Amino acid sequence: MKRTKSIPGSIKFKAALERIKGEKTLVELSREYGVHPNTLLKWKQTLLEKGAELFEPPNKEQEYQKRIRDLEQLLGKKEVEIALLKNFLGQGS
Repeated sequence: MKRTKSIPGSIKFKAALERIKGEKTLVELSREYGVHPNTLLKWKQTLLEKGAELFEPPNKEQEYQKRIRDLEQLLGKKEVEIALLKNFLGQGS
């Protein structure tokens, strides 16, 4: 079975963008990048479908991860405060 070569995303992006511009034919680009024309069509379709995501605000998961980090940091500070207060009051465990 033929092993597929790994092509960096930057090259895929450039090839898809060239295809969208239409300055070269599909065959010319496929020869230039050494890939099957169907591969170029897939890259173009992916760029058209997902390109808008680049301009979207950060996703909710990233926001939640940051919020969790902030809350964990606050929790750590409060645990230290509680331990100090317990020691101050003579209730150390």
